[in-house]
Amino acid sequence: MVETVGLRERKKQRTRQALVEAAMRLFQEKGYERTTVAEIADAAGVSTKTLFNYFPGKEELIFGHRRERVDSLRDRIAARGEGEQPADLLTRVVEELLTSIMATGDEPGFELNLEQARLIMAVPELRARSLQLLVDAQQRLAAALHAAYPDRYDPITAAATIGVLVGAMHAAMTASLARADSLEQTMLATRRAVEIARAGIGAN
Repeated sequence: MVETVGLRERKKQRTRQALVEAAMRLFQEKGYERTTVAEIADAAGVSTKTLFNYFPGKEELIFGHRRERVDSLRDRIAARGEGEQPADLLTRVVEELLTSIMATGDEPGFELNLEQARLIMAVPELRARSLQLLVDAQQRLAAALHAAYPDRYDPITAAATIGVLVGAMHAAMTASLARADSLEQTMLATRRAVEIARAGIGAN
């Protein structure tokens, strides 16, 4: 029974990944606005109904897994190690995230994430939505940090700390994308941003 559940879940992951990859191919070929969900489903070899079972619309094909990553980061902050310092904790969970993105697997890898990031920068509708989600992510992670260190971080300090980290990463990646850096250069820029943020976080 366990094996059957595992096979079913892997099949779902493969379908989800196929939909994301098909969407990105069509977005690049036709443009985001001109691509329909029916075309995406057809390119992935599934029905439109199946697509909607996984994603409520085109936007979620870009942002869905980003919300899942925020959930994962929040849970990892909540499960901090005994005696683990905030700077060490935040650096560790971000590095785990970057490593998982770089790894080949069922979720979009770093190269696909870069393609999505370039698309977001090029489409005003997606850019605006991305900023909204970034604010929401910072609020959720700040709440998790405050809960993990209630005697050290009040809500304002927790929000500022998460803002330093997330802001540094977002700014570095945006600058790297604007320069059309390679995959490796963008990853290095992101990790450098984490180091810079860590220095400020560790001083508090």
